[in-house]
Amino acid sequence: MSRIGNAIIEIPEKVEISVSKGNEVTVKGPKGTISRQLDHDMIIDVEDGQIQVKRPTDSKRHRSMHGLTRSLVFNMITGVSEGFKKELQLVGVGYRAANTGNLLELTIGYSHPVYFYVPDDIKVETKSEKGKNPTIWLESCDNEMLGLVANKIRSFRKPEPYKGKGIRFADEYLRRKAGKAAAK
Repeated sequence: MSRIGNAIIEIPEKVEISVSKGNEVTVKGPKGTISRQLDHDMIIDVEDGQIQVKRPTDSKRHRSMHGLTRSLVFNMITGVSEGFKKELQLVGVGYRAANTGNLLELTIGYSHPVYFYVPDDIKVETKSEKGKNPTIWLESCDNEMLGLVANKIRSFRKPEPYKGKGIRFADEYLRRKAGKAAAK
């Protein structure tokens, strides 16, 4: 029995939701608009400021899609009302980040700077302070797109376990390894 799928979602003020045929869900709010095609078998009821996701049968496929569908709708509502944020840190000597609009320029130890164009629905901001690691903030109402872009930026220079250099999430724990001296 799905505990997540059975939970009722409260619709906050200033958020409008519409469900069309074929389970095309559109959510509008102060931070933006998100539209998504959800599983056609799931039943999405919108009543009295609440949303409930129901499954038609107890088959394995319907049970697995029940919680997923509810989580996707909940993330859409959270995104348009509050938004999502990710923070990336550049750890390494000489590592820098700068942005011009949505064009991100990274100097991360290669012979050339790395340029990356962030999609228009994601806001990007960079900050460099003396004595601290350069930081990149990403903000969007679409959690899935935000995670994809953040992981793409991280993939340009993943953190390595010996010196800890690279691009990492602010809340990421990096397990460090001992170098050659530990072998003796």
